[in-house]
Amino acid sequence: MIERWQSGRGSPAPAERAGYTVTVRGLVLMCSIGIRRREREHAQRVRVSVDLMAAEPFPGEDRRRIINYEKVVAAIREIARSGHIDLCEGFAERVCTACFADPRVERVRVWVEKLDIFPDAEGVGAMLERTRPGRSEAG
Repeated sequence: MIERWQSGRGSPAPAERAGYTVTVRGLVLMCSIGIRRREREHAQRVRVSVDLMAAEPFPGEDRRRIINYEKVVAAIREIARSGHIDLCEGFAERVCTACFADPRVERVRVWVEKLDIFPDAEGVGAMLERTRPGRSEAG
């Protein structure tokens, strides 16, 4: 299922074809993250990106029924300010949980990258993908 979703191969289920995705790309903020002592003592730049897949078809121009990316950005900023986080995976898991506060969200994919770890790498981190608890991957 994940491979088909990422690459476009295969035939998606009817519910997948009917949905829509809201994105937040490359939100860069300062965060206390990491397991090394220096990382615990100094905040560092982190880039967060999120895809939120809707449970329902695109509702047209009815703004009240659209997933609000401003709320997603506010939640990410709050997580970054909430105190030290050991792992990028932990940050991403918190973002997934926050995104599911909106009942319109069916699936979430979150990337969290530390930007200043290796001078020859754009970023290092983790990507998590979650389906709303209580719903199977198959639909």
